[in-house]
Amino acid sequence: MNASSSDSGSSAHSESSSPTSPVIVARELRYPFILVTSLFALWGFANDVTNPMVKSFQQIFQLQAWQGNLVQFAFYGGYATMAIPAALVIRKVSFKAGIVIGLILAVTGALLFIPASISQEYWLFLGCFYVITFGLAFLETSANPYILSMGDIRTATRRLNLAQAFNPVGSLTGMFVAAVLVLPHLEVNKFRESHIQAHPEYKSQGLSPGEIGANVSAAMERFSGEQPDAYADLKTHDLGVIRIPYIAFAFVSLAILAAFLVSKMPHTGHTEDPIHLSETLLNLATFKYIGGVLAQGLYVGAQIMCWTNIIEYGMSVVGIDAPTAQWYNIGGMVLFLLSRFVWTYVLGYVRPGKLLANLAIGGLVFSLGTVFLPAQIGILSLICVSSCMAAMFPTIYGIALDGLSVDDAKLGSAGLIFAIVGGALMPPLQGYAIDVGTNFWGDPTTAVRASFLLPAASFIFVAVYGFVVARTGPRVSA
Repeated sequence: MNASSSDSGSSAHSESSSPTSPVIVARELRYPFILVTSLFALWGFANDVTNPMVKSFQQIFQLQAWQGNLVQFAFYGGYATMAIPAALVIRKVSFKAGIVIGLILAVTGALLFIPASISQEYWLFLGCFYVITFGLAFLETSANPYILSMGDIRTATRRLNLAQAFNPVGSLTGMFVAAVLVLPHLEVNKFRESHIQAHPEYKSQGLSPGEIGANVSAAMERFSGEQPDAYADLKTHDLGVIRIPYIAFAFVSLAILAAFLVSKMPHTGHTEDPIHLSETLLNLATFKYIGGVLAQGLYVGAQIMCWTNIIEYGMSVVGIDAPTAQWYNIGGMVLFLLSRFVWTYVLGYVRPGKLLANLAIGGLVFSLGTVFLPAQIGILSLICVSSCMAAMFPTIYGIALDGLSVDDAKLGSAGLIFAIVGGALMPPLQGYAIDVGTNFWGDPTTAVRASFLLPAASFIFVAVYGFVVARTGPRVSA
C-alpha cells in the first residue's frame, strides 16, 4: 500500500523496493499508533459479539435461518452504505475527524438498543446494527489508511497487519461476553435444554441433532401460541440480556472518543488537493485493485459465514447447545489471533500475494473438511479455517492499494471497505441454502454441512487472486 508520512501525496513504491528494513512504527508515532489501533479492537468486539446473536434472534423471534442471518445483512450492509460517503468526507477533512464522526455514529446505534429492546420489534434491532456500522465504516475507512501512512512505505503492509493483530483481541472479548454473559442467561436456550431433557426418546429414536432442533422450534411455536404472556416475558428478558454488551460498547466508545478529542494526532496522509474523480478511477482500474475488492468481498463473506454459523453447525451437526458451540467459536478466534502474529512475521520473508494464495488454499481444504468429515472432526476443521483467514483482510488491503498515491488510496480504501458488503450478502445466502437444503433432505444436519461449500468456493477466488498478484508484482492493468 502506498502511504507516505508526508503530506505530499506522491506515488508510493512497493515494500520490496528497498533492501533495507526500516522500523515498523517510529518512536514518535507510537502513541497515535496505539490509539488508532484501539479502534481495531473496538470494531472486533462489535463484530464478534454480534455473530452469536444471529441464532439467538432466530430462536427468540421464531425465524427461519435466512431471516436470522438478516442481522448480518444489516450489520455489514451499513458498511456498504457508508463506506464511499465516509471516504469522501475523510478526504475532505482528516483521518482524525473521520474517526470522531465514526465513534459518534457507533455510540448512537448502540444506545438505540434500549428503545429497540423495549419495543421488541426485530426490524428495529436490524436498524440498530445498521447505524452502528455507519460508524464502523467511518472508523475502518479512516483507521486502515491512517495506520498505513504512519511510517515508511516499505513496512506499510506489515504495520497494518500488526494493527490488525489487535482486532482479534476485541473479537475474543466480544465472544467471551457472548459465551459467559449472554447465551447462558437466555431463557430461549434454557427452554431448548429443558425440552430435550423432557424427551429422552429423541436419542433413543436416533434423531439427528438437526431433527431434534426442529422439534424444539416446533415446541417453542406451540408455547408462544398457548402461553402468550409467558412467551412475552421470555422475549422481554432475553432482549434485555442481548442489549447489555451493546450498551457497554457505547460507553467504551465514548471513552475512546474523549481520548481522540484531547490528543494531538499526526497529520499524515492528508492534503487539501481537489478530488479528480476520473483520474482517481483510472488509477484504480487495475487488476490488483479491482481483483482485491472482489477478493475482499468474498473473503469477508466466507469469514462471517464461518463465524456466524459455527453455532448452527454445533447445534445441528454436532448436537451441542449454543453456549458450548460459542466456546468452539472462541477457540477459533484464539487460533486466529495467534496466527495473525505468525503471518505478520512471515510477511517479512514471503511476498504478500504468495502468502495470501497459500492461506486461501488452506481455507478451502478446511472448509471442505467441515462438509465431509465426521461431526466432531468437522467442527475442529471449521475452527482451523480461522488460522488461514487470519492475515487475509490486511494482506488483501495492502496489496490492492500498493502503488497508489495517498489521496487515491483514500478513495481506494472506500472500495475495500465497501467490499465488506460480502458479509451482508453471503450469510443470508447461506441461511437460505440451509432452509432449502432442510426442505430437500428433510434434515437440517445435511443442509448445514452442505452450506459450507459457499465459503469453500470463496477461497478459490482468493487463492487465484493471490497467485496472480504474486506473479505480476507491480501494478497490473485491468
